[in-house]
Amino acid sequence: QVQLVESGGGLVQPGASLRLSCEASGLTFSRYTMAWFRQAPGKEREFVAVISQRSGSLFYADSVRGRFIISKDNAKRTVFLQMNALRFEDTAVYYCAASSSVIVTQMRSQSGYSYWGQGTQVTVPS
Repeated sequence: QVQLVESGGGLVQPGASLRLSCEASGLTFSRYTMAWFRQAPGKEREFVAVISQRSGSLFYADSVRGRFIISKDNAKRTVFLQMNALRFEDTAVYYCAASSSVIVTQMRSQSGYSYWGQGTQVTVPS
């Protein structure tokens, strides 16, 4: 049974940093493309960042590029999202997602992923 468990969320002041973690079990982690999505109150879930299983390529949403960094540790079966210079508009529930077969053109789409975590809340007050 595949499980993705996020951690590291919390309440932080604007400009601060947080590092989210997502530990995977029940899958061969090194063979999976891992992504982060987020959902703010009253909004659709949106793509944040992805690290490709095949090439290790990194892609980011325009809104976080230059502030957020995605990385992974295959030995620990964990993907990270380092979030710097946090803003009020980064407030959301952050979800990690995994796929063994997503293609490049689908990496920014929820439909490309088979497995999801339960989410971790990040709150940045205005």
